[in-house]
This record gives sequence, C-alpha cells and structure tokens, in this order.
Amino acid sequence: MASTDEATALVPDGARKAYDGLDTEASKNFHDTRHAVQSTEMHQTEGGFLKPLIFGGLDGILTSFAIVAGAAGGSMPVPVVLVLGFSNIFADALAMGVGEFLSSKAENEWILSERRRENWEMENYPEGEIKEMIDIYVDRGMKHEDAKLVIETMAKYKDFFVDIMMTEELNLQVPEEDHKTESMKEGVVMFCSFASFGSLPLLGYVLIPLAFPNLGEEILFTTACVVTGMVLFLMGCVKSNFSASHWFTCGLETLLLGGACATAAYTIGQFVDDLTGLC
Repeated sequence: MASTDEATALVPDGARKAYDGLDTEASKNFHDTRHAVQSTEMHQTEGGFLKPLIFGGLDGILTSFAIVAGAAGGSMPVPVVLVLGFSNIFADALAMGVGEFLSSKAENEWILSERRRENWEMENYPEGEIKEMIDIYVDRGMKHEDAKLVIETMAKYKDFFVDIMMTEELNLQVPEEDHKTESMKEGVVMFCSFASFGSLPLLGYVLIPLAFPNLGEEILFTTACVVTGMVLFLMGCVKSNFSASHWFTCGLETLLLGGACATAAYTIGQFVDDLTGLC
C-alpha cells in the first residue's frame, strides 16, 4: 500500500493537498513525481467557471426567493407568486447569460488589443520595452545586473516576452485563442446556474400542493425558506473548494448574506402591503 506522501504526490491536486496541510515533504514528493512524467505542474483549473456558477446560482436563488418573500410579506396568492417567479427567473437568466458572454468577450478583445499594442512597441522600440521591464524587476528587489540578464534573455523569445510584459506591466492575463468559445461557455453556465438554482424556491409551491393539497401558504413559504437556506449553505461549501477558507465558514457566510437579502425582501414586501392597505 502506498504511503500518504506517495498518494498525495500521485493525485492531480497533490500540490493543493500538500499546501492545505502545510506538508513540505508531500509537496516535494509531488513535484519530484510530476517532473518524472511531465514538465508542467498541474494546477486547479476548475475555477474558470466558478464565477458564473456561484454568481449565477446565488443571484438566481436570491432573486427567486426575494420574489417569494416579498409576495409572502405582501400576502399575494400562490398563483401570482408562480407567475411572477418563473417569468422573472427565466427572463433574468437569459439576460445574465447574454451579459456574461458579452462582458467576457469584450474584456478578452480589449486585452488582445493591448497585446497587439505591446507587440507593436516591441517590434519598433525593443530597447524601451526591455528597459521598462528591467526597471520593474529592479523595483521588486532584483539587482540591476540580475534583472538585466533575466530580461534580455527572455526578450530573445518575442511572443513569450510580450506575454510576460502583459502580465508584469499591465497586470493582464492573455486569453486563449478560443476565447470566444470560452466566453460562450461562461454565458451558458451563468444561464443554467441562474435558472436552475432560481427555480428551487418556487418548486415547493408546485410540487408540495400536488402531494399535500390542503397545506396553507405559510407552510409553503416555510418550505421555500428551508430549501433556500440549505442550497445557500451548500453553495458556500462548494465555493470553499476553490479558496483557502474552511467549508463550514464559507457555507455559513453565504447563508447569512443570503438570509439578510431575503429578510430585506420580506420586510419591504410587508411594509408596502401595510402601506397600500392604509391608502
């Protein structure tokens, strides 16, 4: 049976596991084993769709539950809740998906335009670009002689050096060649996440009456609260896989922030209902 260190070195996320446990020996074993089979260290890449997944899911479920809470606070009937909820969720999901695609695409196109500018400057005045990079490395603590050696060596490889300039000078990450496809995927993830999670608080208003037709609206609203709270906590736990925070802390943070938003929606709905009742 393999030792703990050997097992950590062989799994794809061994570097992350070693870091989480502050295990220097496991980290060393992982890198030694990885270099024996390939020269590139595998890093966690699933986080590319983390933003649209988490943001879309949170926005969807909070938007949906805000409608449910506001309707409950305003004493609206169940059919009105369902019509407002589902129509709003899918319209918002489409808008969010399109918006994510267009914003990601626009950002990538701007970054590539900046890369073309840097490439043009490198072709027409390489000495100036090299000097700028040397100054940057010196400002970060390198001796001038060392920085000059490093930069002049990298400058021999123009495309590589231009990408380094983008990162060091402009703090921009150059997108992949198929960035439009990636932007579209982000938009689809945003749409699916928003629509899927946004439907959860409303499903109780559809499914529970089928099995228990005599339940009151208060029970349906309580069920929506429980489902929403559980999903918010689970989403926070999933988010912890891409951060250094503990799963319980992330889950509780997401639950509390989402609960605050839902409480505000319920309070506003109740206030408006009372206000209109006085008029």
